[in-house]
Amino acid sequence: MDAHRQPLAEMIDQVRDIPIYRPSIEAGSFPILEKPEIARGFPDSWMTPRLADALKVGEAEIVLSTGTHHARMQIIRPPFFLLHSYYRLWSEHPDIAGTWREGCQRVSITTVLATEHVARLNARRRGAEAPAIPSLEERRLDPRTLYLNLRLDPALWERGDVERMLEEMAVVAEAHPRRLYHLDCDGYHLAHLVQKALAWGAWQRFPRPASVIHAYEYTPRNVRRFLQRHFACPIVDLFGSTELGYLYYSDRHGRYWPYLDRMHLELIPVEEGSAIYSLVVSSVRNPHMPLIRYRSGDCAETVDGSPDPLRIRRFCGRERELLRLARGGLISQAHLDDWISAVTPRIFLYQLHPRGPAQARLLYTTFDDRPVDPATARALRQALLEGAGLDCALEHRAHIAIGKSGKYAWLAQDGEDAERGGP
Repeated sequence: MDAHRQPLAEMIDQVRDIPIYRPSIEAGSFPILEKPEIARGFPDSWMTPRLADALKVGEAEIVLSTGTHHARMQIIRPPFFLLHSYYRLWSEHPDIAGTWREGCQRVSITTVLATEHVARLNARRRGAEAPAIPSLEERRLDPRTLYLNLRLDPALWERGDVERMLEEMAVVAEAHPRRLYHLDCDGYHLAHLVQKALAWGAWQRFPRPASVIHAYEYTPRNVRRFLQRHFACPIVDLFGSTELGYLYYSDRHGRYWPYLDRMHLELIPVEEGSAIYSLVVSSVRNPHMPLIRYRSGDCAETVDGSPDPLRIRRFCGRERELLRLARGGLISQAHLDDWISAVTPRIFLYQLHPRGPAQARLLYTTFDDRPVDPATARALRQALLEGAGLDCALEHRAHIAIGKSGKYAWLAQDGEDAERGGP
């Protein structure tokens, strides 16, 4: 699937008429393109006669990035750019392409922001206002995809929310000749739905999907284990972004494979000597806003510590969410996740609150809503002390709030309150 990886020199030839790149072309050197630079002078800094024509006839659109863990920025792209990238990967994926060929509907359980966006699009097409509670068909993105979630925080789904979603999934499954459907999700949201269906005696009514993709944020190991325990079908991860499309996919065993169609990727250490790499992406996949040496803000690690994009073993979080340790070095969400998942599979959500250079609180929830036992708590505190040099107090919570973007923050920064959920 990586046959079209494109050399950087060929890409530069394709951006010569774009104003933002003219100084770099004249200088013969392309610095790393940061998000604030993309916004400077937007959209004039990207405007060409061809782009102006595309915007005029609807072949290009100006949209906002999701802003999950950073300020939202305006980007220019073809309509349904990310969706088409998703569909192509689904249709070619070695483990789940069969559900694409079977004509399975895609049921999406992710942030309420995504649902609301689809409802607004459909209302605009009808020349109407988006309804407060859109019907299932009003949440249809295209002939293949429907969105289910109608609440910001999945932990606060009530029995009626769960019953409605299970019924809607059943409607979709029953419409297929073989009662098959594909489940697209944020891993946390799906785990909440499974957890609540089990707790409320509704699990037997949960239509089993034929394939699952989680694709919206870092999925902790315990969440992935929980999903694998309850679903027999392949569960795969897609890694990408609104502005780039998808860059990597995992197989059902968790190994990542590159999908660098019309892309070139560099891995640059986040600091000297670090084995955590920042992703710097050059891509002409989006013809209306090609990005040359763009820092996506994501971090990755490789199997051997080398900066080889073909050897990425995992994506470990966002660069701005790395935690600098008092004893030196940086840790990502993936490192904290390693220590937690090695000690116990019961922890579901977690949020680290640093308190000074060597102390922290770790707030956590569990899949069974009970705190971990004292021996497990001691083992986890020891793992965090050895791994990060943090003397960590553990606090079991019934609820850790989700952020305004519909995503969880693993690291509370600048005194954020977990009950507010952070940005």
